[in-house]
Amino acid sequence: MRRAKLSVVPAWLALCSAAWLVAGCSSTSVDKTANWSPNRIYSEAKEEADSGAYDKAVPLFEKLEGRAAGTPLAQQAQLDKAFAQYKSGEKPAAIATLDRFMKLHPASPAMDYAIYLKGVINFNDDLGMFGWLTRQDLSERDQKAAKESFEAFKELVTRFPESRYTPDARQRMNYIVNSLAQYEVHVARYYYTRGAYLAAINRAQLALADYREVPALEEALYIMVQSYDALGMTDLRDDAKRVLTTNYPQSEYLSRGFRGKDDPWWKLW
Repeated sequence: MRRAKLSVVPAWLALCSAAWLVAGCSSTSVDKTANWSPNRIYSEAKEEADSGAYDKAVPLFEKLEGRAAGTPLAQQAQLDKAFAQYKSGEKPAAIATLDRFMKLHPASPAMDYAIYLKGVINFNDDLGMFGWLTRQDLSERDQKAAKESFEAFKELVTRFPESRYTPDARQRMNYIVNSLAQYEVHVARYYYTRGAYLAAINRAQLALADYREVPALEEALYIMVQSYDALGMTDLRDDAKRVLTTNYPQSEYLSRGFRGKDDPWWKLW
Protein backbone atom coordinates (compact mmCIF):
# COMPACT_ATOMS: atom_id res chain seq x y z
CA MET A 1 0.00 0.00 0.00
CA ARG A 2 1.42 3.32 -1.11
CA ARG A 3 1.68 5.90 1.70
CA ALA A 4 0.31 9.40 1.11
CA LYS A 5 2.97 12.08 0.90
CA LEU A 6 2.78 14.80 3.51
CA SER A 7 2.94 18.38 2.28
CA VAL A 8 6.14 19.94 3.52
CA VAL A 9 6.48 23.74 3.73
CA PRO A 10 9.95 24.80 2.70
CA ALA A 11 11.92 26.32 5.52
CA TRP A 12 12.55 29.54 3.58
CA LEU A 13 8.82 30.02 2.98
CA ALA A 14 8.04 29.50 6.64
CA LEU A 15 10.65 32.07 7.61
CA CYS A 16 9.26 34.57 5.12
CA SER A 17 5.73 34.07 6.42
CA ALA A 18 6.87 34.59 9.99
CA ALA A 19 8.75 37.72 9.04
CA TRP A 20 5.67 39.06 7.23
CA LEU A 21 3.50 38.47 10.27
CA VAL A 22 5.98 40.22 12.53
CA ALA A 23 6.26 43.16 10.13
CA GLY A 24 2.50 43.37 9.85
CA CYS A 25 2.09 43.46 13.57
CA SER A 26 4.85 46.01 14.05
CA SER A 27 3.39 48.34 11.39
CA THR A 28 0.00 48.56 13.09
CA SER A 29 -0.53 52.26 13.85
CA VAL A 30 -0.86 53.20 17.47
CA ASP A 31 -2.99 56.20 18.39
CA LYS A 32 -0.77 58.14 20.76
CA THR A 33 -3.67 60.45 21.59
CA ALA A 34 -5.91 57.62 22.84
CA ASN A 35 -5.58 58.63 26.49
CA TRP A 36 -5.16 62.35 25.92
CA SER A 37 -7.74 64.84 27.08
CA PRO A 38 -9.29 67.16 24.48
CA ASN A 39 -7.39 70.07 25.96
CA ARG A 40 -4.08 68.25 25.57
CA ILE A 41 -4.85 67.38 21.95
CA TYR A 42 -5.64 71.01 21.25
CA SER A 43 -2.46 72.14 22.99
CA GLU A 44 -0.34 69.72 20.96
CA ALA A 45 -2.07 70.70 17.70
CA LYS A 46 -1.54 74.40 18.37
CA GLU A 47 2.09 73.78 19.21
CA GLU A 48 2.61 72.01 15.88
CA ALA A 49 0.81 74.76 14.00
CA ASP A 50 2.69 77.54 15.77
CA SER A 51 5.98 75.89 14.83
CA GLY A 52 4.92 75.71 11.18
CA ALA A 53 4.29 71.94 11.15
CA TYR A 54 0.79 72.36 9.70
CA ASP A 55 0.78 68.89 8.17
CA LYS A 56 1.12 67.44 11.67
CA ALA A 57 -1.40 69.83 13.17
CA VAL A 58 -4.23 68.94 10.75
CA PRO A 59 -4.72 65.30 11.88
CA LEU A 60 -4.62 66.40 15.52
CA PHE A 61 -7.34 68.96 14.92
CA GLU A 62 -9.35 66.26 13.14
CA LYS A 63 -9.06 63.98 16.15
CA LEU A 64 -10.13 66.80 18.41
CA GLU A 65 -13.22 67.41 16.27
CA GLY A 66 -14.41 63.90 16.98
CA ARG A 67 -13.23 63.73 20.58
CA ALA A 68 -14.85 67.03 21.59
CA ALA A 69 -17.87 66.89 19.27
CA GLY A 70 -20.66 69.27 20.23
CA THR A 71 -18.42 71.60 22.23
CA PRO A 72 -16.97 75.04 21.47
CA LEU A 73 -13.54 73.40 21.43
CA ALA A 74 -14.59 71.24 18.48
CA GLN A 75 -15.71 74.36 16.61
CA GLN A 76 -12.36 76.00 17.33
CA ALA A 77 -10.62 72.87 16.08
CA GLN A 78 -12.48 73.13 12.77
CA LEU A 79 -11.41 76.73 12.26
CA ASP A 80 -7.82 76.01 13.23
CA LYS A 81 -7.79 72.99 10.93
CA ALA A 82 -8.98 75.14 8.03
CA PHE A 83 -6.18 77.62 8.69
CA ALA A 84 -3.61 74.82 8.93
CA GLN A 85 -4.85 73.31 5.67
CA TYR A 86 -4.59 76.70 4.01
CA LYS A 87 -1.03 77.21 5.24
CA SER A 88 -0.16 73.70 4.03
CA GLY A 89 -1.25 74.63 0.54
CA GLU A 90 -4.42 72.54 0.69
CA LYS A 91 -6.75 75.37 -0.28
CA PRO A 92 -9.68 73.26 -1.59
CA ALA A 93 -9.64 71.22 1.63
CA ALA A 94 -9.55 74.40 3.70
CA ILE A 95 -12.53 75.85 1.83
CA ALA A 96 -14.44 72.58 2.31
CA THR A 97 -13.71 72.68 6.04
CA LEU A 98 -15.00 76.25 6.31
CA ASP A 99 -18.13 75.49 4.27
CA ARG A 100 -18.86 72.59 6.59
CA PHE A 101 -18.28 74.79 9.64
CA MET A 102 -20.66 77.48 8.37
CA LYS A 103 -23.31 74.89 7.57
CA LEU A 104 -23.10 73.18 10.96
CA HIS A 105 -22.71 76.32 13.08
CA PRO A 106 -24.67 79.17 11.45
CA ALA A 107 -25.00 81.02 14.75
CA SER A 108 -21.38 80.67 15.80
CA PRO A 109 -19.81 83.82 17.27
CA ALA A 110 -16.80 83.02 15.08
CA MET A 111 -18.81 83.17 11.85
CA ASP A 112 -17.22 86.47 10.86
CA TYR A 113 -13.77 84.93 11.11
CA ALA A 114 -14.83 81.90 9.07
CA ILE A 115 -16.12 84.11 6.25
CA TYR A 116 -13.03 86.30 6.42
CA LEU A 117 -10.70 83.30 6.30
CA LYS A 118 -12.55 81.96 3.27
CA GLY A 119 -11.94 85.27 1.52
CA VAL A 120 -8.27 85.26 2.47
CA ILE A 121 -7.78 81.71 1.20
CA ASN A 122 -9.11 82.67 -2.24
CA PHE A 123 -7.17 85.93 -2.22
CA ASN A 124 -3.95 85.85 -4.25
CA ASP A 125 -1.82 86.75 -1.27
CA ASP A 126 1.39 85.26 -2.68
CA LEU A 127 1.63 88.27 -5.00
CA GLY A 128 3.50 90.24 -2.37
CA MET A 129 6.04 87.44 -1.93
CA PHE A 130 6.76 86.52 -5.54
CA GLY A 131 5.24 89.22 -7.74
CA TRP A 132 8.38 91.34 -7.66
CA LEU A 133 10.38 88.40 -8.98
CA THR A 134 8.08 87.41 -11.84
CA ARG A 135 6.66 90.87 -12.52
CA GLN A 136 3.32 89.13 -12.80
CA ASP A 137 0.34 90.95 -11.37
CA LEU A 138 -3.01 89.70 -10.19
CA SER A 139 -4.68 90.86 -13.39
CA GLU A 140 -2.76 88.26 -15.39
CA ARG A 141 -4.07 85.31 -13.37
CA ASP A 142 -7.26 83.31 -13.33
CA GLN A 143 -9.94 85.64 -11.99
CA LYS A 144 -12.26 82.95 -10.58
CA ALA A 145 -10.57 82.86 -7.18
CA ALA A 146 -10.44 86.67 -7.03
CA LYS A 147 -14.18 86.90 -7.64
CA GLU A 148 -14.92 84.27 -5.00
CA SER A 149 -12.68 86.10 -2.58
CA PHE A 150 -14.54 89.35 -3.27
CA GLU A 151 -17.90 87.67 -2.62
CA ALA A 152 -16.70 86.34 0.74
CA PHE A 153 -15.42 89.75 1.83
CA LYS A 154 -18.62 91.37 0.60
CA GLU A 155 -20.66 88.96 2.73
CA LEU A 156 -18.50 89.76 5.74
CA VAL A 157 -18.84 93.52 5.29
CA THR A 158 -22.61 93.22 4.81
CA ARG A 159 -23.35 90.83 7.66
CA PHE A 160 -20.73 91.96 10.14
CA PRO A 161 -19.95 95.64 9.55
CA GLU A 162 -18.52 95.99 13.06
CA SER A 163 -16.28 92.92 12.87
CA ARG A 164 -12.62 93.38 13.63
CA TYR A 165 -11.91 91.77 10.24
CA THR A 166 -14.09 94.15 8.22
CA PRO A 167 -11.57 97.00 7.74
CA ASP A 168 -9.03 94.63 6.22
CA ALA A 169 -11.76 93.00 4.11
CA ARG A 170 -12.70 96.40 2.69
CA GLN A 171 -9.10 97.07 1.66
CA ARG A 172 -8.82 93.68 0.00
CA MET A 173 -12.10 94.28 -1.83
CA ASN A 174 -10.70 97.50 -3.27
CA TYR A 175 -7.58 95.66 -4.33
CA ILE A 176 -9.63 92.94 -6.03
CA VAL A 177 -11.81 95.44 -7.87
CA ASN A 178 -8.69 97.15 -9.15
CA SER A 179 -7.26 93.83 -10.28
CA LEU A 180 -10.46 92.78 -12.06
CA ALA A 181 -10.56 96.08 -13.92
CA GLN A 182 -6.90 95.73 -14.78
CA TYR A 183 -7.59 92.24 -16.09
CA GLU A 184 -9.97 93.67 -18.68
CA VAL A 185 -7.39 96.29 -19.63
CA HIS A 186 -4.67 93.64 -19.80
CA VAL A 187 -6.76 91.74 -22.35
CA ALA A 188 -7.47 94.97 -24.25
CA ARG A 189 -3.76 95.71 -24.45
CA TYR A 190 -3.15 92.13 -25.64
CA TYR A 191 -5.56 92.66 -28.52
CA TYR A 192 -4.09 96.05 -29.34
CA THR A 193 -0.50 94.78 -29.56
CA ARG A 194 -1.67 92.12 -31.99
CA GLY A 195 -3.51 94.53 -34.23
CA ALA A 196 -7.01 93.46 -33.19
CA TYR A 197 -8.09 97.05 -32.66
CA LEU A 198 -11.85 96.55 -32.58
CA ALA A 199 -11.47 93.78 -29.98
CA ALA A 200 -9.19 96.08 -27.96
CA ILE A 201 -11.78 98.87 -28.07
CA ASN A 202 -14.57 96.53 -26.99
CA ARG A 203 -12.58 95.23 -24.04
CA ALA A 204 -11.54 98.70 -22.94
CA GLN A 205 -15.15 99.85 -23.12
CA LEU A 206 -16.16 96.89 -20.96
CA ALA A 207 -13.75 98.03 -18.26
CA LEU A 208 -15.11 101.58 -18.45
CA ALA A 209 -18.70 100.36 -18.21
CA ASP A 210 -18.18 97.93 -15.31
CA TYR A 211 -15.82 99.84 -13.04
CA ARG A 212 -15.56 103.31 -11.55
CA GLU A 213 -12.64 105.27 -10.15
CA VAL A 214 -9.97 102.59 -10.52
CA PRO A 215 -6.45 103.22 -11.87
CA ALA A 216 -6.86 100.87 -14.84
CA LEU A 217 -9.39 103.14 -16.54
CA GLU A 218 -6.68 105.60 -17.51
CA GLU A 219 -4.96 102.95 -19.62
CA ALA A 220 -8.32 101.76 -20.99
CA LEU A 221 -8.95 105.23 -22.41
CA TYR A 222 -5.44 105.38 -23.84
CA ILE A 223 -5.96 102.03 -25.58
CA MET A 224 -9.12 103.40 -27.13
CA VAL A 225 -7.28 106.49 -28.33
CA GLN A 226 -4.54 104.42 -29.94
CA SER A 227 -6.93 101.86 -31.41
CA TYR A 228 -9.20 104.46 -33.00
CA ASP A 229 -6.12 106.17 -34.38
CA ALA A 230 -4.88 102.91 -35.91
CA LEU A 231 -8.26 102.41 -37.52
CA GLY A 232 -8.30 105.94 -38.91
CA MET A 233 -11.38 106.88 -36.88
CA THR A 234 -10.17 110.35 -36.02
CA ASP A 235 -13.43 111.70 -34.57
CA LEU A 236 -13.76 108.82 -32.12
CA ARG A 237 -10.04 109.08 -31.37
CA ASP A 238 -10.39 112.74 -30.47
CA ASP A 239 -13.45 112.03 -28.33
CA ALA A 240 -11.59 109.36 -26.38
CA LYS A 241 -8.56 111.61 -26.00
CA ARG A 242 -10.76 114.43 -24.70
CA VAL A 243 -12.23 112.11 -22.05
CA LEU A 244 -8.74 110.93 -21.13
CA THR A 245 -7.30 114.42 -20.69
CA THR A 246 -10.39 115.63 -18.82
CA ASN A 247 -10.30 112.82 -16.28
CA TYR A 248 -6.52 112.44 -16.15
CA PRO A 249 -5.05 115.88 -16.95
CA GLN A 250 -1.59 114.75 -15.81
CA SER A 251 -1.70 111.42 -17.64
CA GLU A 252 1.72 110.19 -18.67
CA TYR A 253 0.32 107.77 -21.23
CA LEU A 254 0.13 110.50 -23.87
CA SER A 255 3.81 111.29 -23.40
CA ARG A 256 5.29 107.94 -22.38
CA GLY A 257 2.95 105.43 -23.96
CA PHE A 258 2.28 102.09 -22.32
CA ARG A 259 3.93 101.39 -19.01
CA GLY A 260 6.53 98.65 -18.98
CA LYS A 261 6.69 95.72 -16.64
CA ASP A 262 9.00 97.78 -14.43
CA ASP A 263 6.08 100.03 -13.58
CA PRO A 264 3.34 97.72 -12.23
CA TRP A 265 0.03 99.37 -11.46
CA TRP A 266 -0.39 97.49 -8.21
CA LYS A 267 1.32 97.90 -4.86
CA LEU A 268 2.57 94.95 -2.88
CA TRP A 269 0.06 93.76 -0.33
